[in-house]
Amino acid sequence: MISLFKKLLPREDKFFDYFQSHVRTVVGAAGAMKALLAGEGDLEAHCSRIVTLENEADDITREVLQAVRRSFITPFDRGDIKDLIQSMDDAIDMMHKTVKTIRLFEQTSFEPGMRDIGVTIAECADLIAEAIPLLNKIGTNAHRLSEIAEKVMKAEGRSDEAYEKGLKDLFRKYGKTDPMAYMIGAEIYGELEKVVDRFEDVANEISGIVIENV
Repeated sequence: MISLFKKLLPREDKFFDYFQSHVRTVVGAAGAMKALLAGEGDLEAHCSRIVTLENEADDITREVLQAVRRSFITPFDRGDIKDLIQSMDDAIDMMHKTVKTIRLFEQTSFEPGMRDIGVTIAECADLIAEAIPLLNKIGTNAHRLSEIAEKVMKAEGRSDEAYEKGLKDLFRKYGKTDPMAYMIGAEIYGELEKVVDRFEDVANEISGIVIENV
């Protein structure tokens, strides 16, 4: 009876506006990260953009968590809403953490493998940006949502390979001559790989939502 009553009430679709606003910050930060690692334009400007967007993303995440508490009817499970927005926020938080490391060690040039992972980060962000509006009609879009999640997972696999190869290349380049350069490079590689891991977490959340609602 309660379930039938809920179905008759209007959904709180403002959550999709929040998701869209948040994913725009993620895409913007991912684009800046890609450009930063590629050495394009003003590197410090790219760093500052990522920091600014991460702050905006935090604000949106707080609004979503407050809305979950206030709303009577949500488009899908409250726990899934919280997990989805927090996984998206974790991705941009990890980009911010990477910027902190880059600034700390005053890095201005990056290894080829880092640039490759930067491309993957931007690719994953674009895929998630495509998926988010499709969640408004999960049943209709279930197949495409599953395809997107699979693509993100494959991208994460490529990122793992780039990370492992990058560490080997770093060791060959610096291991015996400049241990500090190796340690700094390894730290940046590790954080970039974690950014892609966080996108995989978003993809897993999306897959879970599809399974529960189709």
